[in-house]
Amino acid sequence: MNMVYLDNNATTAVLPAIVQAMTPYFTTAFGNPSAIHQRGVAARAALDKARQAVAGLLGCQAAEIVFTSGGTEGDNLAVFGVVKPGSHIITSAIEHHAVLNSCRRLEQIGCSVTRLPVDGRGVVDPDAVRHALRPATALISIMMANNETGTVQPVEDIGRIAAEADVWFHTDAVQAAGKLAIDVNRIGCDLLTISGHKFHAPQGVGALFVRRGTPLHPLMHGGPQEQGRRAGTENVPGIVGLGKAAEIAADGLQDGSVARIAAWRDRLEAAIHDAIADVAINGASTSRVPNTTNIFFDYVPGEALLLALDKEGIAVSAGAACSAGSGASSHVLTAMGLGEMRARCSLRFSLGKQNREEDVDAVLAVLPGLVQRLRDASPLYRRAMALSPVPAP
Repeated sequence: MNMVYLDNNATTAVLPAIVQAMTPYFTTAFGNPSAIHQRGVAARAALDKARQAVAGLLGCQAAEIVFTSGGTEGDNLAVFGVVKPGSHIITSAIEHHAVLNSCRRLEQIGCSVTRLPVDGRGVVDPDAVRHALRPATALISIMMANNETGTVQPVEDIGRIAAEADVWFHTDAVQAAGKLAIDVNRIGCDLLTISGHKFHAPQGVGALFVRRGTPLHPLMHGGPQEQGRRAGTENVPGIVGLGKAAEIAADGLQDGSVARIAAWRDRLEAAIHDAIADVAINGASTSRVPNTTNIFFDYVPGEALLLALDKEGIAVSAGAACSAGSGASSHVLTAMGLGEMRARCSLRFSLGKQNREEDVDAVLAVLPGLVQRLRDASPLYRRAMALSPVPAP
């Protein structure tokens, strides 16, 4: 059975061109980039090339890129790196747990945190950010695109507010990189996180943009790597892969590949809406990243539908991968005002560059029947149908 993989917001396949770019650095071209012999110099040159590619994707200078192990480390480095005990932090209720749990830890060491609500679309109100500012506010951390619904936040407006207040601004762009054009100067952020495995680089590598002049206290202490901002021997093969992924992502924003993915997503949504009763798109009325849809199926538990699709060879998600199996309903969907039941009856479909239109066809071929089968097995659904008025002849 061929797997139809539509869980790209959890992780993506490493594209063949990226594997090819990385392979020599595992075998014939390996070296420690801190060494001054030929192998070390070659490894350093590979890092420099990748740093330029990532900077090009984000619209910044190469010296403003710090390589990390991924989104969680990048978020932690950004959040912990610019605050001190007594600082006030502004964030939102729908952030990734890498930010939310970092803020909880900061509260334990003497910081205060304001967690802003979102509206029914899943969007933060910039005016709420402005009103939350205090004299002690040191950091605003609002994600660029949500990992569960794909909703895009008004980060440019928030960036202007942060600049006016002279407050550091961090945005988690893990789910935006490769899907939306990113320009850190247009956004006005001081710190921005990306993670390679969300846009077809390998797991275990990412980057943090740190605007020149932004003070950043390192999380790890050791050697002078990454200009003293992130100690430890760099992951050369992974960073090379990240650089190649950045090049491919930049091209994809221009060559129509991202637009094709958006068209497939839109077709999937429209066909599901037409073929299945009592469904709704969570966050549909606002801007979203082009590859993501989060759909509510009334009377159908999301995890049950996920497992039924999995038996058909189709991989999707019932929420953030890091919370899978926890039994808790989505903090993102509940923050949007969805009730417990609707939050638990929602699935996320997220496409990637390895997908084809045939994958959408495969989902549409089996999904309506699976939904109806699960509804027929639901006592709540049977009762609702029994109580429904009979249509007039």
